[in-house]
Amino acid sequence: MKDSDVLPLSEIGIIGATSLVGDCLLKQLIQSGIRVAAYSRREKVSSVDGVDWHRLDAAAADDKSIKHWVSLAPITALSGCFSLLEAQGARRVVVLSSTSRFTKVDSSNPEEKAYALRFAEAEAQFQSWAENLGIEWVILRPTLIYGLKRDTNVGEIARFIRRFGFFPILGQAKGLRQPIHAQDVANACLAALQSPLAANRSYNISGGETLTYRAMVSQIFLAIHREPRVFSIPLWLFRVAVAVLRQLPRYRLWTAAMAERMNQDLVFDHSDATRDFGFQPREFKLSSDDI
Repeated sequence: MKDSDVLPLSEIGIIGATSLVGDCLLKQLIQSGIRVAAYSRREKVSSVDGVDWHRLDAAAADDKSIKHWVSLAPITALSGCFSLLEAQGARRVVVLSSTSRFTKVDSSNPEEKAYALRFAEAEAQFQSWAENLGIEWVILRPTLIYGLKRDTNVGEIARFIRRFGFFPILGQAKGLRQPIHAQDVANACLAALQSPLAANRSYNISGGETLTYRAMVSQIFLAIHREPRVFSIPLWLFRVAVAVLRQLPRYRLWTAAMAERMNQDLVFDHSDATRDFGFQPREFKLSSDDI
């Protein structure tokens, strides 16, 4: 994508600005001199120059007019913001969904299957709403997001390792993964917002390196200066362990189906995102800022 093809931006509205990707995007926009209207459930998170904070529950009364938007909040909750976007005269909206809408659709866990269905329905609802109003829409579906010590994917594995000194896997854990850094997701949001080619399209965006689940876990061990201690355990024992761990708030979302997916390839092609808005993700390299 040529610089001449990029849509000029002076101000962007961000829903879910306090999220991990939101943190990355805010810093990027401020450095680029683009003003930000940040919306969250809290009225003001910081006093950074160039960022105007707004509470979502009071946002409809604002008299601003913002044409370009990025939603980093769960797409399943986005319909509650439609009135805000309409009142602001939105002309293009980029939203984050997840490749989990595909990977969990055949899960053995009913809650995960329902989760995938809700994401698919939310995407369809957003697309229908935007098209009815003549608003350009873009849906980005990232793979496993990590970075800045705030993610619940790689960061959660690291916390488990630090606490227990090992990590359990099912079988060989040979399923392929493509972890994507939060900053690369933020870059994709801004690039898709500015690219004419991205209008009214959805994209899967994945990391720049494909590796097995086991190799990913081993890299996490090395990143926190631990010798990899990865033990294969049977599924029945996983189910028992998960049932126990779910009693702790930190692990309440863990399921045995997560272990089953360790041997499934969760790989997505991002070549169309590269073609349409220059998406170029980094390889899976963990720094001290990430973990």
